[in-house]
Amino acid sequence: MAGLNLRFTEEELDSLRARAEAEGKSMQAFAHDAVITAVNEHSRLFNEAADHVLKVSEELNRRLA
Repeated sequence: MAGLNLRFTEEELDSLRARAEAEGKSMQAFAHDAVITAVNEHSRLFNEAADHVLKVSEELNRRLA
């Protein structure tokens, strides 16, 4: 599996350590899950926006076709 190095300030690292510990995860697992969640959320929001644009422009697109 490929890896990625991330850099954090001491304060960020302390926060990461505390949240990971509170959730019973390693810092690596917690950071991995957070990144994947962010990627998936971005994709979901993009798809929702695209669906909305298609819906509101449906009549115009029909007339232009």
